[in-house]
Amino acid sequence: MPPNAALIDIGNVLLAFDFESALLRLVPPDSPDPLARVHSLLDRKDDFETGRIPEDEFIAWASARLGFTGSADTFRHAWRSIFQPIPAMWEAIATMKAHGLRLFLFSNINSIHGPWILDTYEVMQRFDGRVFSYEVGSLKPDLPIYEAALQLHDLQPESTLYLDDLPANIATGRALGFPSHQYDLHNHQAFQSWLHQHLPS
Repeated sequence: MPPNAALIDIGNVLLAFDFESALLRLVPPDSPDPLARVHSLLDRKDDFETGRIPEDEFIAWASARLGFTGSADTFRHAWRSIFQPIPAMWEAIATMKAHGLRLFLFSNINSIHGPWILDTYEVMQRFDGRVFSYEVGSLKPDLPIYEAALQLHDLQPESTLYLDDLPANIATGRALGFPSHQYDLHNHQAFQSWLHQHLPS
C-alpha cells in the first residue's frame, strides 16, 4: 500500500539540539560541577513533557537546580536556544508534501518548545497537524501516544511513514506496522534511499 501520510519526529530529525551548551549559560560560573546541574534536570523531564508539571512550576524547580536566579523569560530564552535546523530534512519535507502525503509532527516535547517551534520555523507550516506529548499526556515509546496519533488524524499504520532518531521509538512503530526509518542526521543519504523506496514514482 503506498503511503498517504507521515509521522515525523522533531529532535535530531527536523532540528538538531544541544541542551548542555544552552543551559550551562544559566549556571553561575563559580558553581561546582555545572554539567551535573544541567543533567539533573532529567529528573523531571518526563513530567514536563507529559504535562504533569505546569510550566511555571518546572521553570522554578529547574532554575533552583541550576542555581539560576534570573527571570522566567530569561530561562525560557535559554531553553529555546538549543535548536539548529537540519536543512536536508527540510528539503525532504517539501518532497513528501509534493507527493501528496499528509504530514504530522510527532514529538516528545514540552510546553516551552512546542508553540515556539511552530511559530519560529517556516518548515512547520508544511505540516497538517501534530501529536505533542505534553498535549496528549504520553511519551514515545509508550503505546498511548501512537494510538493518539492514529485516532486524532485518522491514520492507518501500513500507509503512514514514521521517522524518528531513537531506536526504542522506532521499535514501537514497527511493532504497530508503520514503515519506519531511524534517522541519523550524519547519514541523510540512508534516509533518502529509504524514502525513494516508499514514495510512488
